[in-house]
Amino acid sequence: MDAEAAKLIGAGLAAIGVGMAALGVGNIWGSFLSSALRNPAAADGQQGRLLIGFAVTELLGLLAFVVAMILLFVV
Repeated sequence: MDAEAAKLIGAGLAAIGVGMAALGVGNIWGSFLSSALRNPAAADGQQGRLLIGFAVTELLGLLAFVVAMILLFVV
């Protein structure tokens, strides 16, 4: 396998992380909405955890994107 093909395969595998982050964000928001509809009184106490989970998941997606771009354009 030549180096260019390996670089493209690595960037494609790193880009999968971006899609997985999108699924994770959807899962976080869906779980929050489900629990907020079941117990609206507890929803305010869970909002901080929701935003922390969202931020961490989105950061992992951005890091995967950065790795993919580094593999495509720098290496």
